[in-house]
Amino acid sequence: MRHIEAFLSWGGTRREIVCLVISGLALIVSIADLLPLPFDAAWVAIILCGVPIILEAVVGLVTAFDIKADVLVSLALIASVIIGEDFAAGEVAFIMQLGGLLEDLTVARARAGIERLVRLTPRTARVLTSEGERIVPAQEVKKGDILRVLPGETIAVDGVITSGQTSVDQSVMTGESLPVDKAPGDEVSSGTVNQFGSFDMEATRVGEDSSIQRMVRLVQSADAGKARIVGLADRWATWIVVIALISAAGTWLVTGEVIRAVTILVVFCPCALVLATPTAIMAAIGNATRHGFLVREGDALERLAGVKLFAFDKTGTLTTGELHIAASEALEPGAGGEELLSLAASAEKLSEHPLGRAIARGYRELNGAEAPEPQSFAMLPGMGVEAVVSGRGVLAGNAALMRERGVDISAAAAAGEKYASSGCTVVYIAVDGRAAGLIALSDTMRPEAAAMVVELREGGVEPVLLTGDNESAAQSIAARAGISRFKAACLPEDKLNFIDSSQGAGVQVCMIGDGINDAPALKRACVGIAMGGIGSDIAVDAADIALVGDELRELPHLQRLSRRMMVTIKCNLAFSMALNFAAIILAMTGALNPVVGALVHNAGSVLVIINSAFLLKWGKNASRRAAGT
Repeated sequence: MRHIEAFLSWGGTRREIVCLVISGLALIVSIADLLPLPFDAAWVAIILCGVPIILEAVVGLVTAFDIKADVLVSLALIASVIIGEDFAAGEVAFIMQLGGLLEDLTVARARAGIERLVRLTPRTARVLTSEGERIVPAQEVKKGDILRVLPGETIAVDGVITSGQTSVDQSVMTGESLPVDKAPGDEVSSGTVNQFGSFDMEATRVGEDSSIQRMVRLVQSADAGKARIVGLADRWATWIVVIALISAAGTWLVTGEVIRAVTILVVFCPCALVLATPTAIMAAIGNATRHGFLVREGDALERLAGVKLFAFDKTGTLTTGELHIAASEALEPGAGGEELLSLAASAEKLSEHPLGRAIARGYRELNGAEAPEPQSFAMLPGMGVEAVVSGRGVLAGNAALMRERGVDISAAAAAGEKYASSGCTVVYIAVDGRAAGLIALSDTMRPEAAAMVVELREGGVEPVLLTGDNESAAQSIAARAGISRFKAACLPEDKLNFIDSSQGAGVQVCMIGDGINDAPALKRACVGIAMGGIGSDIAVDAADIALVGDELRELPHLQRLSRRMMVTIKCNLAFSMALNFAAIILAMTGALNPVVGALVHNAGSVLVIINSAFLLKWGKNASRRAAGT
């Protein structure tokens, strides 16, 4: 009993594999007559593989009048057993269960993404009352409550800052890696993270209306709204069943030989038709794996073949998400960018802000050594830093910091606007109370991005950029990548709406992203591809495919591989159907009996598998030659 319970506790896939192995051995014993058994060994395959098919067919017919391919298989099994052709029945059941297993393996799904997203929801909040500060569950916060948020805490609800200055990590909502400076009057969203300064805020949207809860609902609704592809054999099952029954009944009436009718039912079983799609998909998945893709949805490649538009996120997808120094300009006559960078790097050396870390890292990479230690350092949340370097007072930060300290940066304004319009983030530097220059930082474009876009265009796919960044940054990145179409300042809802409108117009979309904010779009798109190397776990779980090594150059290969896979599937289907009809004609004339008929369509299944196997080594050179397929 313990052994039986252990067996039943295994996953369904393991049980299917064990049953198939035992059934296959039983069929070998049956056809070769290897063991002197009191019964035909094929009955093992009939029981292990055939009974589940019959039960599923009966349940489908009784509960929903759902006619699938297993209805015809059940009829062939029962008819074969009635006339004593046990091997034919066992062989048909074995092939059909093998096809079902391959299909199950290619459509395995993961649902952990929504659970991880739910875990991002803040659990508590600091509410300020007349009696002081108290911590309450986040769901108890009411509209109009005043909350205090300390550095490092996740904001519990949507609201407006009433006092204090800070920088907020909004990557959950916008995907942008840089914190956004916030001051009184600015809005903040639940699920985002306060970085440096404490602040008070008034709650405006709470509970189910908060941003993070809307994100959860978006992911759930996006998944529910994506149609699933139904297997071709099941799609045509009603017609297959009707034609098979008419052919078998007509042959029986004309010839009076029931064995011919049973043979027709056996050869009409869509074994090769069932194997045509999953074997090609599994071979293509194996090919994709060798090129750095983890295909998580079995029919993702089938859907990708029909995609005409690739939508890219910016930060972490087209770019690496890592800032570098694009320019360093000094204002004072005779002063060089090197000295300005040295002062700024020293001032920022102790900073935890991504901009400050990028400046310090840039100096280290340029000079091969760390910047000198500052004599004093102070973080100014939402504005920048203040430090003393080699006896000189240094300010590094945004324009608001310079205005507050009375530093005139009008001489640097034109240069600052120029860099900002090209998508850079500008840090102004002041030394001893006077404007000394500026440092422009920009995200690093992936070197293969432009070539990848060219290859996609050659394959008949239009690229589009969807980013939470501002208009100028989006335009700059799009131009450098060779993308003519873009949408800036996109929230998760905006990306979702773009995909809905495109697919509603008949243009299937593949979304490529890496952040939590991309999860709804990855779910809703016809195909979602997540940057698996640096992307968030939630984005990967929401996607159909993960690009493990973040090698964008492999995307054109994947897209062309999907089209080649569809060509293989169509060839498999055409061959299997032609073989079936030829076998039916032979069965009608009496040239085939049930056992030979089963072996004939079994041979067809083997040829289908061999043809699909060629996809395993279908390489880049072949994919380029097949760009038009």
